[in-house]
Amino acid sequence: MPAPRDRLIRLLRPVRRAVLRRRRPLAALLAAVAVATGIHAAVAPPPARVPVLVAAHDLPSGSVLTDDDLAEASFAPGSVPTGLATGAVGRTLAGPLRRGEPLTDVRLVGPALTDGYPGVTAVPVRLPDAGTVELLRVGDRIDLVAADPQGSGAEVVAGDVPVLAIPRASSEPAAAGLTGRLVVVGAEADEVSRIADAAVRLFLSFTFAH
Repeated sequence: MPAPRDRLIRLLRPVRRAVLRRRRPLAALLAAVAVATGIHAAVAPPPARVPVLVAAHDLPSGSVLTDDDLAEASFAPGSVPTGLATGAVGRTLAGPLRRGEPLTDVRLVGPALTDGYPGVTAVPVRLPDAGTVELLRVGDRIDLVAADPQGSGAEVVAGDVPVLAIPRASSEPAAAGLTGRLVVVGAEADEVSRIADAAVRLFLSFTFAH
């Protein structure tokens, strides 16, 4: 009686002959698959990307943006923030921006500053005492106080208004004659005219709102 090993060899002998007869077609097929896979990998389009303007370096609040302050970065479509800013060169930053951070409309002095403050208007106010403005930060809430230089008293002309932006003091020659510092606040409709009137006739200062 043949040994189990011999029986296994006899059973596998036809299979081996069949594989040997077909080895060239099989090799050609495997080579074709490998070539097709390589071609597909070579011509496959890169993942979709969206160009986004970002800060080229750390920028402080109040910076007037130049071309050197901005760079273009590629973002995946799902990661692109809403409200991307356009025409940013020459505009003023409402708050600080870190290197690589996308530039959106709420980062610039303009109408978008009031996002998150329904019903308010962005009002630029020049406070005569530039030193006190250094105490302010974007997001602070203050009371604007108007005092009569002739000493007839003081009154709050706008209460609990948010500080929306603190533009950096300009070094341009045209601004050399201006005193104080500019602050952008968010005011209710009935406060805008009072603020404008006080800014012309009275001495404006502020206190921190409770």
